[in-house]
Amino acid sequence: MPTRAHEPRPRGHDDLRDRITHRNDFKAKERARLPKVEWAEQPAAIRIHNIREVPYAYTPDQARAEAIRCLQCKTEPCANACPVGVDVPVFLHLVAEGDFKGAIREIRKTNILPAITGRVCPQETQCQQNCAVAKVHKDLGFAVSVGKIEAFLADWEREQLGIELPAIAADTGKRIAVVGAGPSGLTCGADLRRLGHAVTIFEAFQKAGGVLVYGIPEFRLPKAIVEAEVDVLRRMGVTFEFDTVIGQTVTVDELFEEGFDAVYIATGAGLPYFMEIPGEQLNGVYSANEYLTRANLMGAYRFPETDTPVLRRDRIAVLGGGNVAMDSARTARRLGAKHVHVIYRRSHAEMPARHEEVKHAMEEGIQFHYLRAPTEILATQDGWARGVRVQVCELGEADARGRRKPIPVAGAFEEIAVEVVVEAIGNGPNPLIPKTTPGLEVTRHGTLVVDPKTMMTARRGVFAGGDIVAGASTVILAMGHGRQAAQAIHEYLQAA
Repeated sequence: MPTRAHEPRPRGHDDLRDRITHRNDFKAKERARLPKVEWAEQPAAIRIHNIREVPYAYTPDQARAEAIRCLQCKTEPCANACPVGVDVPVFLHLVAEGDFKGAIREIRKTNILPAITGRVCPQETQCQQNCAVAKVHKDLGFAVSVGKIEAFLADWEREQLGIELPAIAADTGKRIAVVGAGPSGLTCGADLRRLGHAVTIFEAFQKAGGVLVYGIPEFRLPKAIVEAEVDVLRRMGVTFEFDTVIGQTVTVDELFEEGFDAVYIATGAGLPYFMEIPGEQLNGVYSANEYLTRANLMGAYRFPETDTPVLRRDRIAVLGGGNVAMDSARTARRLGAKHVHVIYRRSHAEMPARHEEVKHAMEEGIQFHYLRAPTEILATQDGWARGVRVQVCELGEADARGRRKPIPVAGAFEEIAVEVVVEAIGNGPNPLIPKTTPGLEVTRHGTLVVDPKTMMTARRGVFAGGDIVAGASTVILAMGHGRQAAQAIHEYLQAA
């Protein structure tokens, strides 16, 4: 299995060894002032020509030296902010002591997908946002690198030991159908299997992983990593049925007729939104879903080896400012585009994308157009996209979420010449299951209504979580729903 390369012996290595040797001599104030251990990355000029992971792996000494910075707060504010309940201070202490096996075991008590979450979880808005070290410096950039250490541990376990299976309780005789093999479905299925239930996960695609395989690019999350984590569930005894569209191939009612005792719906939010502006029907206009699915799951980057191409053009526009927009723009760069434009209607400060993703995009030569709202996709005479017309904006008052609204500047328009347009403005839930399953309640946004404590829908025995409930969100929040639902399903089956 391909793994991240290790950088040559890093600068300051001897200082790291000294820090490790004297780790028990540091007082709290001294720990808080220890320099952060950064991981090295492929230079931008090199990485835009390959799809390998951008960062190099931590070395064991780097991981230990960074973990030593943890202040081991008794209130554990970092752990309290983790949607899946990882005890962060405990595993960091074990890493600092060099007990990598104990540390990864601690993580896997509550997180079945650590190699994935270590790479794509937005730690800066969760565990690391509450880090006491960051508060000492009054700068989130100084937070202990929880995610990087987690990724190191998961890779170390896989490469050095092989992934250890969790304990499985005695067979309960109960069967649960999980609909969707994305992060929420995988987490729920794994937890239910640990509790002794028989679990079958139904997936519309030919591979498990959901957004992890069709949405997140190889350079952020290698597919081999996802496959290795999914294989843990197979070894635990979870059954997968692919190319099965629940609501079409089989209905939820038919699942109960086949003998399943409960159903967990985790179909995500895979229905792309469009801006509904003139020109969206033109050749060369993609939703980010299609663009990334072709490039990731279907291997368009290997064309002509794989016959699933996307248009390769010199000038590409990506509409949006979130992580999906960054993934689309950076993918376009790796597919050979010379000029990639990200068009966003607010300013840099309001961008919802992770800071790290924006930084990487800038390093890779992506051009950002802030305070520009697309109003039309311009056409050639033969029906192809040739540019984007944008309205110049300025920031007004904050909206309900605290983000300042973009206000059009009267009469101020610009044109940006491009040949391909990728719309990355969000996704919604697919309506297929709600339409084919009597008794479910949906919101005006098409998401399923559930009891926030039990994750049960209005239909008895049918539970739901992840983006089908929360709308397009994050991998780790979807996993948190999966854990919550698994416990609720277990209690429901025990009471039945």
